[in-house]
Amino acid sequence: MTTAPRWTFITNHGLVLSYISHNSTSTAREIAQSIGVTERTTHKIISDLELAGYITRRKTGRRNAYSVDPTLSLRHHTKQDILVSELLEALTSQSLSDLMEPKDSSEPTTS
Repeated sequence: MTTAPRWTFITNHGLVLSYISHNSTSTAREIAQSIGVTERTTHKIISDLELAGYITRRKTGRRNAYSVDPTLSLRHHTKQDILVSELLEALTSQSLSDLMEPKDSSEPTTS
């Protein structure tokens, strides 16, 4: 019995970007386990996304915290009119503004 090759519509880079937008303080190991790639692959993808400006990394204690730049365009020449924010919103049921809000409820909110 032959099995058909597996493929998906979203690349691993897109999956990592989406995961980071939901879980900004996750480790590479957590990201890798969630999307089904190796930790080494995840580190490479994070580096690619950071070098291209799609994410920024900052240290918070011993962990990294990531933020996504939602204003950048997608990279493919036929999809450069689509913003990262639009892709991320299409991949989730939450609005991007909800995703980008700090998760720490101890921070004061402004009205």
